[in-house]
Amino acid sequence: MDDAALFAPFEALAASLLPHALPSEDGAHDIGHLRRVWRNASAIQAGEGGDLELLCAAVLLHDSVAVEKNSPLRAQASRLAAEKASGLLRGLGWDEARVTATAHAIAAHSYSANIPPETLEARILQDADRLDAIGLTGVARCFFIAGRMGSSLYDPRDPMAEHRALDDQRFALDHWETKLLRLAEGFGTATGAAMARERHEKLLAFRTALLEEA
Repeated sequence: MDDAALFAPFEALAASLLPHALPSEDGAHDIGHLRRVWRNASAIQAGEGGDLELLCAAVLLHDSVAVEKNSPLRAQASRLAAEKASGLLRGLGWDEARVTATAHAIAAHSYSANIPPETLEARILQDADRLDAIGLTGVARCFFIAGRMGSSLYDPRDPMAEHRALDDQRFALDHWETKLLRLAEGFGTATGAAMARERHEKLLAFRTALLEEA
């Protein structure tokens, strides 16, 4: 199957944007991630409304500028991606209002950027992306990134950081407390929040099972 077909019914748009969508070989931010975020966004849009084509463009380009998780420029990644997306969509002939709306959705999706989503599409993209950070897919992505960054799974002396400061640069499990387990509380749509509650419970269940083996 052609990759563009994963983004039906906007295959033509996907064919135009996919060559610009994945700037690095990062298995946590690959075509699979884009596909999952698109499925999440489509499911939320079905319940909440919004411009589905605009959402597809935002999904395709939301990670189009790569900045490593441990880089001091990490908080700028979504803004840089929004700027890149604006140029690409103008090149496709999109009107300025829709370019601006797509750029805002991309800029606001990032947890680290801390930009409040001001439109329905921005809230949907933020929710759709965060859904891929929790649940069992979120577990896999967290440990994948930790391994790539040279982190350990957890501190064997104090896995839950009961007697030390959290350090998610060193221990993957610490990242659950600093970010992943906080995400379900901040969803912007009712549909996304319901999906997040289910995935949050899966995170907790996995951690409990993991610590039983620690």
